[in-house]
Amino acid sequence: MTAAERLTDGLYGLGWSTVKKLPEPVAARLGRTVADAAWKRRGKGVQRLEANYARVVPDASPERLAELSRAGMRSYLRYWMESFRLPAWSPERVRTGFDPKGAHHLTDGLAAGKGVILALPHLANWDLAGAWVTTTLGIPFTTVAERLKPETLYDRFVAYREGLGMEVLAHSGASAFGTLARRLRDGGLVCLVADRDLSAAGVEVDFFGERARMPAGPALLAQQTGAQLLPVTLWYDDSPVMQGRVHPPVEVPEAGTRTEKTAVMTQALADAFASGIAEHPEDWHMLQRLWLADLDPAKGPA
Repeated sequence: MTAAERLTDGLYGLGWSTVKKLPEPVAARLGRTVADAAWKRRGKGVQRLEANYARVVPDASPERLAELSRAGMRSYLRYWMESFRLPAWSPERVRTGFDPKGAHHLTDGLAAGKGVILALPHLANWDLAGAWVTTTLGIPFTTVAERLKPETLYDRFVAYREGLGMEVLAHSGASAFGTLARRLRDGGLVCLVADRDLSAAGVEVDFFGERARMPAGPALLAQQTGAQLLPVTLWYDDSPVMQGRVHPPVEVPEAGTRTEKTAVMTQALADAFASGIAEHPEDWHMLQRLWLADLDPAKGPA
């Protein structure tokens, strides 16, 4: 492990061990302070966030983009402060911390016995939404985590999410896909963050008027297992309660090849994601390159 990796691992460990002990108002102020300091430094992450917002809000002035990126960093740090504190939240705090609209799409889909796939973009706090599902609805689910460096940091994230009631699989291609398919065939729930392709097999979609690549997994799982595919969007308002919406199911087209069906369904997901991001761009925590025009083709996926 390099010195930088040890520092990264140590900082995350400090967050989970220390921030969760802070009173909630103190943690919130700390998050805003860290966010504002990072925003003022205008590092690569902040610049990329602002460039991504320029596509979401194409008519925004430089001043408006700066306001959005500052709000975006505050939203991003709110996510981290909440995540560091989630393991210490009571079931009641989790229940009252999230107010999803359209949750009947999820419960009705599971009641049908064919499994449900929830697909989300990097909006607000997807970990809190997951904790709400396992705690308030009492429904366990399976998800996939990107392998991080150092390995100890990845282990921290797995332990954290498993502590919230999630089954976590490493993002390892066919092995993870097969396990997800089995869970769905058993009538279970799978939750996937699905607005950034981490493979070499992503599907090209139109996203805010330009081409981007998103993972094919949600659409393929729905086709192979018969599970319902539900887009989910999240956002913050001025209250301590995160808001959310479970959108109606993305249907499997009746005609076409598997590839054609996957393309149509993934575009439908992208459209649902775009609707939520356009309404609350500052809560989209995309600090990486996403659109094809920003990617170096020689480097593969985003």
